[in-house]
Amino acid sequence: MVERVLVTLDGAIRDPDAPLLYADDIGVLRGDGVFETVLVRDGQPCAIESHLARLRRSAEALELPAPDLDAWRSAVQTAAKEWGEGREGLLRMVLTRGRDSELAGLSERAATKGDLSGAEGPWTGYVLVMPVAERVKTARAEGVSVITLSRGISVDLAQAAPWQLLGAKTLSYATNMAALRFAHRMGADDVIFTSTEHRVLEGPRSSVVIVRDKQLITPPAKIGVLPGTTQRALFAEAEKEGWECLYKPLFIADLITADSIWMLSSATLAARVNSLDGLRMSAPDHASEIVELVDRGVARPGNIADW
Repeated sequence: MVERVLVTLDGAIRDPDAPLLYADDIGVLRGDGVFETVLVRDGQPCAIESHLARLRRSAEALELPAPDLDAWRSAVQTAAKEWGEGREGLLRMVLTRGRDSELAGLSERAATKGDLSGAEGPWTGYVLVMPVAERVKTARAEGVSVITLSRGISVDLAQAAPWQLLGAKTLSYATNMAALRFAHRMGADDVIFTSTEHRVLEGPRSSVVIVRDKQLITPPAKIGVLPGTTQRALFAEAEKEGWECLYKPLFIADLITADSIWMLSSATLAARVNSLDGLRMSAPDHASEIVELVDRGVARPGNIADW
């Protein structure tokens, strides 16, 4: 049984223990790149079209060349098939700006031609599949304890300063990881970020959704949160079952008074918040329904053209 699968955009299956990146890759030096995390189930990538659409959107935000989605789709399918059926895998699509030494010359040529959008260049792209972490299985089964942390930004920042890339899934995840380490030191599993106005934003690697009666509510993307593929899959499936799905501002008080809070991500899928800032939150009657809706939603290809 393979423990890791590595596929490059030319479709080649590589040795995952052999070197792949150059030391001057901008993705390593500056975190200048984008990525997507996709759950693989029974040899198939979940909601792959939604992830491809978001990869394209993130690349556009970073002014990277438009990804060849057919090449990415093919590489993902090759990696998922190589991973095999009967078990889950965590698949990452990674695209960086490429090597610093090659970009200097390319920038000069591009300046002359007035174009940097071509598909050819020093860009680095690959797909990597690994086992799903044990923490993911625990979060699904038992839920997560969460603390709220201020991100120190206003909800107006995303639109006022688009260069902050708040709506893009970039490789610059150091702050998110620092927040998770802080939460662990405080005895919690996860974090819900809040704005300077005490608005609810998102988790370091998840979307926040609350349940209120027969409503599902999540913060709107315009305030600077990453549009969630799993959250959208849930909403699409829930609307068919009569749920009202809303994008609207949430405050910390809305979390406390909610019937339940969920952290949704591509790997964990649905993790119920069982403790918020030390306040225990009992499992609601609808918990199993939310999990089922998410499972059904991500099983669909998820072709979201308006990402």
